[in-house]
Amino acid sequence: MLLSHPDRQALKALDHQLSNRFIKLDPEGYFVIYLDREAGLICADHYSNAINDKGLATDPETGEVLACKGNLKRIPTATFRGRTAKELGKLITEDTQPCPLSYLDHALYLGREFQRAEACLLSGQDYVQD
Repeated sequence: MLLSHPDRQALKALDHQLSNRFIKLDPEGYFVIYLDREAGLICADHYSNAINDKGLATDPETGEVLACKGNLKRIPTATFRGRTAKELGKLITEDTQPCPLSYLDHALYLGREFQRAEACLLSGQDYVQD
């Protein structure tokens, strides 16, 4: 029996719902992903953070809650660059010690985002991190 073609709207709604769920933040930090089109690279800046008693990411130096949006100026602890999602993922999870992430769901999220970033790099579309 053939499966019916997936309903794109239903899949988009599911993805949106999953993107808005509560997630436990990785105490090893977070990544800001962007493209360097001129160099043909996917880039990921890693930032350290602390997690407060409410589960919010805070600046480890000041204790201030880190906002998701805005003009927060922090210096990354490391910048990773790769030509493909696989190269970037390998660099972060296999070649960097200690590994700058500790949660499997964080690693899965990064893999998805690196794949999206690679697709945008190849297609010329804008990349916006989810």
